[in-house]
Amino acid sequence: MRWTERTWPLALLALGVTGLLASVALNAVVLAPNRLLTGHGYVSIALPALRWLPLAWLVVLATARMRGMAGLVVAMLLLPALLVATGFAANGLLATAGGHARVQLGSGFWCMATSAVLLVADRQREIRMRASLRLACWIGLAMLVVAMTAAGMFDRLSIVQEFVLQRARFLTAVGQHLLLAFSATAAAVVLGAPLAVAVAQRRRGRGISLAVLNLVQTIPSMALFALLVAPLAWLGVGGTGNAPALVALTAYALLPVMRYTLAGLATAPSSALDAARGLGLQPWQVLTRVQLPLGLPVFAAGLRIVLVQSIGLAAVAALVGAGGLGRFVFLGLGQGANDLVMLGTLAIIALALAADGACRALERWMEPHA
Repeated sequence: MRWTERTWPLALLALGVTGLLASVALNAVVLAPNRLLTGHGYVSIALPALRWLPLAWLVVLATARMRGMAGLVVAMLLLPALLVATGFAANGLLATAGGHARVQLGSGFWCMATSAVLLVADRQREIRMRASLRLACWIGLAMLVVAMTAAGMFDRLSIVQEFVLQRARFLTAVGQHLLLAFSATAAAVVLGAPLAVAVAQRRRGRGISLAVLNLVQTIPSMALFALLVAPLAWLGVGGTGNAPALVALTAYALLPVMRYTLAGLATAPSSALDAARGLGLQPWQVLTRVQLPLGLPVFAAGLRIVLVQSIGLAAVAALVGAGGLGRFVFLGLGQGANDLVMLGTLAIIALALAADGACRALERWMEPHA
């Protein structure tokens, strides 16, 4: 272990203090009589399986100035240890409870888990870890959590029980959600990219197009989904279901697609454009052989933003009968079942993070090819 005389890292210090306060002041778990009723919360120091958590966060603070891989290892051990301890705590509480009792994850757990994840990310940034090694770290953590779940360590937690009860519908909803988000992204690229190319050199046309798309962005998502029901029903396409959801998501995605396409086309230096024209290339050849290849990293960045945005907004599509993970969110809200809400929300977050990581990898691959 290597120590330095540098000042305390503020980000790591803030995360450590947040985790410590959450471990002693907020409920780590909640024992409820069933999935709907409010239960009794327990802070970590009130349960034998969780009493060591404040000490773990003190260790994090004590090793804040540790640099290198040692600090990263300390951070990476925290999250799986928290999950294991929470699983044991759930088993202990349900051993003395009867009936349909459920152990729900409290606000303290979510604060500690979020702080632990950000702690790992901060340590990776601090040691300037390569992107491939960062990905390996996150994959390793994810596989460890999956292995612990498969071993039944979290079977007594309410959110896992909700997943078991809804497994078939949940997996179907994941497929619907991804299909809707990818379809909207593809449609936006097919429509927005050619439009951006067409108006790239026309100042007035570009201004009008961006103004219209900016206006669409100001419409609340729920309102836009609802507004499309009647016109699409009149056209015979279908007032509810996938049609209004796909149209609305595509409309929201058009603006970032067009903006990033215009930005990508503008990355080509004027000297390269002049050289291409001097070689006798036609305008379409300048576009396909110079502007598009040089703008690939910018296009990939725009694709990342559009895809992540579509995955998030696709949750609202459940309101018009399009299915997807938003169904679990709104069903849980209607029933007062917080774990059902968290099940859908966490799945959406996981899909968005996976899409973001995949698109970032695509950006890095494109940079040397641009």
